[in-house]
Amino acid sequence: MDTMTAIWSFALVVGLLTLTPGLDTALILRTAALRSRPEAWGVVLGIQAGTLAWGMLSSLGVSALLTASHTAYEALRVAGAGYLLWMGSRMLWGTLRRRSGEAAADLDADEAVAAGDAAGAGGRVLVGLRRGALTNLLNPKVGVFYVAVLPQFIPAGAPHLAMGALLTCVHVAEGLTWSVVLVAFAGVLRNWLRRPVARRVLDRVTGVVVVGFGLRLALGD
Repeated sequence: MDTMTAIWSFALVVGLLTLTPGLDTALILRTAALRSRPEAWGVVLGIQAGTLAWGMLSSLGVSALLTASHTAYEALRVAGAGYLLWMGSRMLWGTLRRRSGEAAADLDADEAVAAGDAAGAGGRVLVGLRRGALTNLLNPKVGVFYVAVLPQFIPAGAPHLAMGALLTCVHVAEGLTWSVVLVAFAGVLRNWLRRPVARRVLDRVTGVVVVGFGLRLALGD
């Protein structure tokens, strides 16, 4: 396999993975529709920063510890599952206690301060960045995916680190491109999705998705 063939083949694999609806899609759509565009882009950048970190660590061989060390994998899995269950349950609980006149209320008191008007766009980006990065970095399955898949697309004799970094950047570029579509789509429907009923439905759907991923991670599926 030559370099160009490896790049196009990897782009196809991760492209299909990127387009598959999942946790990242749900978080980006919810944040863009119900929070703010800067915070949504913070989530996007956080997710892609996590992807870049996993790719670089895999290229260096560090994240192979997740497959070699059962203890390391289990510790990260439990932390990731706990974080997702906490975040999803907060969303679901918010929909149960939110009345029609409270549609503008935020789910997280700490983020309401950090992402409020006083914080400005920069503060909202940082809030989203933290959420996106934690969601990605605390998911050991992303690391295992890179450990299992990335080496298969590195041609024999190619510099492992440089080629791994290049392939990871392809994944990040596809993720950013798809995120543009998601944020724009949420922006078009933003006013409708901010209605109390629509907001509760979106929060419940997103909360169920997040909790579902947390449970899958907790159960090791």
